Amino acid sequence: MASIRSRIKERLNKFIELDVNGFRSYVLSVFLSVKKSTIDELHQAIAKKYDVSRSAVASMVGYIHSKLGILRSHKESYKTPIVYSLKEEYADLLKSELTSKGIISS
Repeated sequence: MASIRSRIKERLNKFIELDVNGFRSYVLSVFLSVKKSTIDELHQAIAKKYDVSRSAVASMVGYIHSKLGILRSHKESYKTPIVYSLKEEYADLLKSELTSKGIISS
């Protein structure tokens, strides 16, 4: 049986391969640089480069969180927004995958 880390690596590879306009890779690279963020903060950062709606960013982050398993979510109270953060144990895996695809430089 494959380890969790190798399954996440496979999912991450497939996720990046299906990236036609660079949006998916850019969202992942933003998480590498900011470590933790809300959807609104991510949308502000991504909207500088891509013409994308807040709901599209929220959908992408939700997909990354649920399907790839490399994000952690935390909510202080019901009034505060959810804060997403990159799991430290997968930061090196994400960086190596983005570097090998030529998306970020090492």
